[in-house]
This record gives sequence, C-alpha cells and structure tokens, in this order.
Amino acid sequence: MSGTSEDPDGSAVPPINRRSFLASAALAAGAPTAMTGTAVAAEREAGTAAAGLPVRRPRAEVGSGSVARLLAVPERGRGLDWLKEALQVAVELELSTIPPYLCGWWSIIDRRTEAARLIRRVVGDEMYHLGVVCNLLVAVGGRPRIRDAAPVYPGPLPGGVHPGLNVYLSGLTKSLVRDVMMAIEAPEGPLAQSTNQAPSVGAFYSGLLKTFRATKPELSRRGQLSEHIGSDVLKPVDSLEDVERCIEIIKEQGEGTTSSPADSFSDDHPAHYYAFGEIYHGRRLRETDDGWEFTGAPVPFPEARPMAGVPRGGWPHPSAQARRFLDHFDTAYNAVLNTLDRAWDEGDHHTLQLAVHAMRGLEHPAMELMEIDLPDRTGTYGPQFRRR
Repeated sequence: MSGTSEDPDGSAVPPINRRSFLASAALAAGAPTAMTGTAVAAEREAGTAAAGLPVRRPRAEVGSGSVARLLAVPERGRGLDWLKEALQVAVELELSTIPPYLCGWWSIIDRRTEAARLIRRVVGDEMYHLGVVCNLLVAVGGRPRIRDAAPVYPGPLPGGVHPGLNVYLSGLTKSLVRDVMMAIEAPEGPLAQSTNQAPSVGAFYSGLLKTFRATKPELSRRGQLSEHIGSDVLKPVDSLEDVERCIEIIKEQGEGTTSSPADSFSDDHPAHYYAFGEIYHGRRLRETDDGWEFTGAPVPFPEARPMAGVPRGGWPHPSAQARRFLDHFDTAYNAVLNTLDRAWDEGDHHTLQLAVHAMRGLEHPAMELMEIDLPDRTGTYGPQFRRR
C-alpha cells in the first residue's frame, strides 16, 4: 500500500513522517469504537454512572459553533468567516483534551513506566496541536480565544464531536483510558462503520483542509508564534503547503488517523489512539497474520494515585488544606489561559514561553491534591481545571 492518502475530494496528500495504522487494529482488538454508536454511548454512560459521575447526553439540536453545522455549509458557501469560526472550534477541541490527559499522567507514581512515557508524549502533541490551530487562526486574520475555549468538566467534547462521550477528570484507570482517552482519539475508520453519523474529529479537519484548498486565503505571518513544544517545533504557516502539512500531522498523530500498515514502525510513534490502546490492552500493537493486534511485548498498567472523578461544579465542601491547593491550581491555570491569549494577541514569543513555563507549574498543586484523601476515603482530590 502506498504511503499517500486521499482526502474526500479525491486530491492526493503527500506522505508525511507520521505513522498511522489500519482500522482493523481497533476491530481485531475489540476496541469500543468498533461497536455501533448507540452501544458505545450506552457503555460509556454505564461506566460514568458507576464512577459516580453525572451522565451528560448531547442535545438533540446542534447549536452555534458545532462541527455538524459547520460541515453542513455547502463548500461554495465557506469563506474566510467560516474558516475563522471553524478554527476557533479547533482551538476548543485541542484544549479540551489536555486536562484529562494531564490528570492521568500526573497520577502515575512511577513516571519511568512505558505508560507514563506514552501519555507524556501525547500531552506534548496536543499542546503542539493547540499551537498549530492558533497559528492557523492568526494566519487568516483571526485571534484565538483560548480562555473562552476552556471547557467545564465533566462534559461533552466541544463542537458536538463524538456525541455520548463524557470527558471527565480522574487518576489513571482502565476506564479512563478506554472511555475518555481512546474515545477522544478514535480514528475515522472504525467510526465510519458505526450507525452514528455524527462527524469525527478527523472529518472535521479534512473539511478544514478542503476549505483552505478551495478558498486559498492570504496567509499572514504577523502574530504567529514559534516555540519548541513537546517533540515538535511550532512554526508560522506561510503557504498552503504549510497548512496541509500541519493539518495532516494533527490527523496522523491522533484523532483523524487514516491507516497504512506499510508505514515503518521504526521511525515514528504510534498514533494516540493506538498508544492508549497499548496501555488499555497491556500489550504493544503488532502485525499478525490476521492483521494488527495488541499482542506484542507487555505494557504493564502503572500504579496510580487514586484521584477520584471530579464532580460537575467541582469538589463540594473541600477541607481547608484541599481548598488551599484547589485555589492555587485554579489561579495558576487561569494565569496560563490568560498568558496564552496575550501571547497570540500580541504575537509575542516571550509571552508564549512564559505560558509554557507556567503550565509546568501546574503539576505541584495537582500532585499535592492527589495526596489528600476525600472525606469518604473513596479516593483523593485532584485539580478541577476551573475557569474563573
């Protein structure tokens, strides 16, 4: 099979140095995305209810800023305003994935484990994705509203993507890996076989790319930022080729993965869905006579601090000690959001560096919270990621 993929409009996309896998890996492993949309939602709701968290079902009507509404606009009707609105939704989507992944990573006791390494890499990728869509929005004359994009947990993904998915914050458990991490990153392939016709994240990014190609907007470097983020380097976008490369990297790294088992395993990391699958199944993904399966080398599930699921509205009646660290964390988190907004408002690289540094400072109060038992001893506190 060629490493070249094809977008829905039939145009070829040049191969890039990002590996992705066949949807058969998810199907062969019995991953939750291989079920019908109704079955997936029912299983997630059951797991959420069992964890004592409120079940949030999607509204019947999609509203402003929804992916379904954006993709329903005829291609000839998509212009610069459409791109700006869609890219703000992309900002919301990318930001929404970072807090649950951070909570899972922070809760792992031994960060030297393979599971910790896999999650840490995904966190870096998601931060890079956030930077990419912010640069794209600035390039077409918009400004990312990062603080306004901060979601409330638990709750659905922004834009009505993956209806039935309830994104919550807790320490690392197999349920969190399956029902949140793998569900967020579910590739287009398995979803295309379900009865759920809601658009996937990958379809959304494909629509974005198609609109960039059709409108060919003028791209401005002014206000775009550069920075080392995770294992990637954020750079300004100057051309349509830059836009294609950035969007394809986002798709290939995680949410919108398209499959090519001929891609080499030696020169890159597994896409996010499959990295989380290795943690959930406890085995590396490998090619067998029957396709791709999680039957490779062991990936032991790590010991984690028992951070309980954060209830909607935050922790009720926390102790004085817990309240102190909750306030510390939320103050620092809001400072990160405000600093990110200022960085792209001003086009200031130094301010972005300050935001990245401040984000690292979130770990200390989060870890302190994970050492404080809840009053009923069913787990520990953890960060709420509350916007003020």
